[in-house]
Amino acid sequence: MFGPRLKVMRLAGFDLYVDLSWFFIAVLVTWSLASGLFPRLYPELIDRPGVRWAMGVAGALGLFASIVLHELGHAIAARRFGLRMRGITLFIFGGVAELIDEPPDAKSEFVIAIAGPLVSVALGLLFLGIAWTGAAAGLTIPTYAVFNYLGAINLLLVAFNMIPAFPLDGGRVLRAALWAWRGNLRWATRITSKLGALFGIGFIVLGVWRVIAGDFIGGMWWVLIGMFLRQAAQLSYQQLLLRRALEGETVARFMRTDPVVVPPHTTVADLVDRYIYVHHHKLYPVASNGDLLGCVTTRKVKELPREEWGSHTVEELADRCAPENTVTPDTDAMDALAKMNRNGSSRLLVVDDQGHLVGILTLKDLMRFMSVKVELEE
Repeated sequence: MFGPRLKVMRLAGFDLYVDLSWFFIAVLVTWSLASGLFPRLYPELIDRPGVRWAMGVAGALGLFASIVLHELGHAIAARRFGLRMRGITLFIFGGVAELIDEPPDAKSEFVIAIAGPLVSVALGLLFLGIAWTGAAAGLTIPTYAVFNYLGAINLLLVAFNMIPAFPLDGGRVLRAALWAWRGNLRWATRITSKLGALFGIGFIVLGVWRVIAGDFIGGMWWVLIGMFLRQAAQLSYQQLLLRRALEGETVARFMRTDPVVVPPHTTVADLVDRYIYVHHHKLYPVASNGDLLGCVTTRKVKELPREEWGSHTVEELADRCAPENTVTPDTDAMDALAKMNRNGSSRLLVVDDQGHLVGILTLKDLMRFMSVKVELEE
């Protein structure tokens, strides 16, 4: 779902990340508030650009702080039920608390799903209360405007998030209700994911209509939101199927015990001709008598001038195998898959406690197993 992201801080025991797409939306929100919303609602600010931009920055920071607190509500509720979290990430469409584990039952799903909206409702009422009581006490227009905006936007975010479309909060609440009714998480997820995809298509149609009507920027935002919602709904259901298929399985179940191994004294030219061009992998283990000596990648080969391939060995080119591309046989299969996703790799070397290479895990083998298991359970 996410591209490159930066770790900002640790909040209440959870890592907070910012996806690079967030910087775009942060600038856009600031500009929209300073140049659009605030001067339109408060004409007396039109001739005070410095004040308007300060209000825009304050409004944008308050909005994203509210989103973080919303997601923190989900995260704290999840921790209460003993579920593991990858962290909280801000990105172009808001924020997400990334759960590693699925909720164990419908009750925990409901509590986790509703926790975020309850935080937003509380924030919305708090900000509106400050704005309205402050106005009566002589609060300045810029301060009143920012608090009033933050109160209204929090309540609007609650209204949008409670749409019964998975994976929005409303969709998760509906999934909890369907799960409690039928006792079948997979069925409940399939129904709410289909609703999510339908709402996504509806938003896309709405966006196209607004573009045709002349509101290009507003229409395009609805199109993008619809596309994101539709993709997220489909991906969420696929992730559930994957998690259920791999639940309780370890890497040892899927690894190949006869991986292609490159001897350390192989020349780079032979590596290219006899291994890369034959097997088409981007990473190869370098081992001798079962001892893993390092890893060599096509990227390292590319860095070496072609005319020197015959005079250098793989041992010279190999790097020490990092935790990012190795796992142990007893590693949970879902954790191994998550590592592949984080690093953009499709192969992991399986190494025992003594540093011996015992196999290799490929994304293709995991997907093949999942496909067969899902088919048998249909």
